[in-house]
Amino acid sequence: MMIVQIICSYLATIGFGIIVNIPHRALNACGWVGVLGWMTYLAVKTADGGTMLANALAALAIGLSSIFMARRLKMPMILFNIPSLVPLVPGGQAYKAVRSFAVGNDLAAIGNLVQVAMIAGAIAMGFFISELVARTYFRITMKH
Repeated sequence: MMIVQIICSYLATIGFGIIVNIPHRALNACGWVGVLGWMTYLAVKTADGGTMLANALAALAIGLSSIFMARRLKMPMILFNIPSLVPLVPGGQAYKAVRSFAVGNDLAAIGNLVQVAMIAGAIAMGFFISELVARTYFRITMKH
């Protein structure tokens, strides 16, 4: 089952990378960054870490590996960040929220919207922390 997860997350990341027209030489690295993020998410979820922690740590892994790939391939970091987030996007919960609103179940819809907002916040926090860690690391290494 793990092989299927790896293949699907790799293909989803590369597919979105093609849709948003990132350079072809970045596609493979982008796919592996997406796989790393999704595997981090699954590992934390499997260890009963919770959805928010899983998303935050996956975004942290994506952010740090995007910085590494951007420096290695001499390309902008955003080329790796955005497509790699695709497996983490809470599309299912957003769909459930809209569907619940449509059928008149406002309480369930609001619950799903809160979950979507919390997941989005966790992803943003993971990226923020990865940027903070990278800047601190590069400041320390530049001084020595």
